Amino acid sequence: MTTKVMQLPEEEYMLPGTRACSGCGLSLAYRHILKALGEKTILTIPACCLTVLHGLYPSTSVRLTNINTAFATTAASATGIAAGLKALGKTDYTVVGIAGDGGTFDIGIQALSAAAERNTDFLYICYDNEGYMNTGTQRSSATPMGAFTTTTPGTKLEHKKDILAIMEAHGIPYMASASPAYPLDLYDKVVKAKNIQGTRFMHINIPCPPGWGYPTDDLVKLGKLAVDTAMWVLLEIENGVLRLTGRSRSMARSGKKKPVSQYLQLQGRFKHITPEQIDYLQDWTDKRWQRFLQRHELSGTA
Repeated sequence: MTTKVMQLPEEEYMLPGTRACSGCGLSLAYRHILKALGEKTILTIPACCLTVLHGLYPSTSVRLTNINTAFATTAASATGIAAGLKALGKTDYTVVGIAGDGGTFDIGIQALSAAAERNTDFLYICYDNEGYMNTGTQRSSATPMGAFTTTTPGTKLEHKKDILAIMEAHGIPYMASASPAYPLDLYDKVVKAKNIQGTRFMHINIPCPPGWGYPTDDLVKLGKLAVDTAMWVLLEIENGVLRLTGRSRSMARSGKKKPVSQYLQLQGRFKHITPEQIDYLQDWTDKRWQRFLQRHELSGTA
């Protein structure tokens, strides 16, 4: 069942006046994540943009229990919290580790992989703004091919790491991708993940105005274009079965998607991308989309 707008909880756990940048996709996504999680949640967050959003001690804009941890230790921290709750016999809390792509794809992947191999009982959410945005827009392994960063001034030459494939290889029970441009799809997936035992992983597309170079009021437009071009695909993988969801599922039915150039041209970080790189990125996106389509059709939910 898909949640309707009027069915969203009225309770707000993220208050006005955060320190996030104007037009940041994280603020919109985080608001709906917290609504889905509810009060019985313990968050653990490394040094990242989300730490900035929470605010400077002793003030905060978030009304849930949060532990600040070191950059590489989000999953290790979540593992410890889960073990502590189990020892105390407290089974009604959800442990959630939330980190950016730098703290997930790169610096934190060792602890995350170890926890997933053990199927430790927590939800891990990666908000992916495709670079080290909190420290000045450096390249991460999530940065797309053709994008400018301060450490790839000639544009990045490699495709972004396939974190979903890496996490799926661990055999965890639930994974999903989402976008703040489709908040109801995001909300429903967090609710679902909350009620599953074991390691759950969510990958969320987070447009970043200063890092990506777009006007702040284009947040939702850019998020929707990412999905419409299949640069970002909305899906969930439950016990190995992949299903496209929301807008991506509609695109699978219609057979229509937009060229990646429409998505790239709105972002300053792709200002110097070459026509050859655009063609290469389009081909990569098409092949990846076809792989998702084939698995979706095999699941019998097309």
